[in-house]
Amino acid sequence: MKRLLIFVYGIASYAVSVATLLYTAGFLGNFVVPKSIDSAREVPLATALLTDLALLTLFGLQHSVMARPSFKRRWTRVVPESAERSTYMLFSSAALAVMFAFWQPLGGIVWNASAPPAQAALYGAFALGWVLLLLSTFLINHFDLFGLRQVWLQLIGKRYEALPFKVTALYRHVRHPIYVGWLLVFWATPTMTLSHLVCAIGTTVYILIAIRFEERNLIDAHPEYADYRRRVPMLLPSVKRQPEISKRAAART
Repeated sequence: MKRLLIFVYGIASYAVSVATLLYTAGFLGNFVVPKSIDSAREVPLATALLTDLALLTLFGLQHSVMARPSFKRRWTRVVPESAERSTYMLFSSAALAVMFAFWQPLGGIVWNASAPPAQAALYGAFALGWVLLLLSTFLINHFDLFGLRQVWLQLIGKRYEALPFKVTALYRHVRHPIYVGWLLVFWATPTMTLSHLVCAIGTTVYILIAIRFEERNLIDAHPEYADYRRRVPMLLPSVKRQPEISKRAAART
C-alpha cells in the first residue's frame, strides 16, 4: 500500500507540475490566465517592486536550496527517498503559484515591437523557448527529471540508480539547453513592460548563479563533467561537433 501511495503521489505531483508550466506560459505570454505579468498596476510602484523582488527571491531560494545534495540528505530523513524529486517539483510548483497569485504588475513600457514581422519573430522565439525546454528534458530523461522514474521503480520493487553521464544532441553544443529555453521564454516578448523586465532580469540572475552551484555538484558526482565544461559553451551554442562522451546528468533544477 505504501508503494502505491508513493506512486500516486508522484503522478499527482507530475500533473501539478505540468499544469503549473502551462499556467506559466499563459502568465508570461499574457493569454488565457485571469492575471498575467503585464496586467494593470494596482498598488504604488515601490510596493509593487518590493513585492515582486520578494517573490522572485522566494522562488530562487526554494528552487536552489532544495536541489542541493546537502539538503537532500537531510530532507530524505523526512520524505521517502523515492518521493524526493516529486516533492521538489511539487514545492517548485507551489512557489510559482505563490508568485502568480501575489505578483504586482509595475506598468510602463520598455519596448514595444508593433511591426507584424517583429511581433511574429518574438512570439516565435517565445514558442521556441518552450519547445527547447521540453525537448531538452527528454534528451536527458524527462521522467527522471520530474520524479516519475523514481516512484515507478519503487512501485515495482527495483532499486533506483542515478542516470549515467552522457552527452546527447543539443548537449554537444551547449551545456544548459534547458536554461537557454527559459531565457527565451522570459525575454522574448513583443511588449516588454517594466514588470516583465524585472522578472526577466531576476530569473536571469538566478540562472547564472544556479549554474555555478549546479556544475560544482555535477563535477563532484561525475568528474568527467570538468572536461565537458571546458569544451562546451554554457549558454551560447557552439556549432562545432563534440566528441562522443557520456553525459546524462544535466540541469536538475
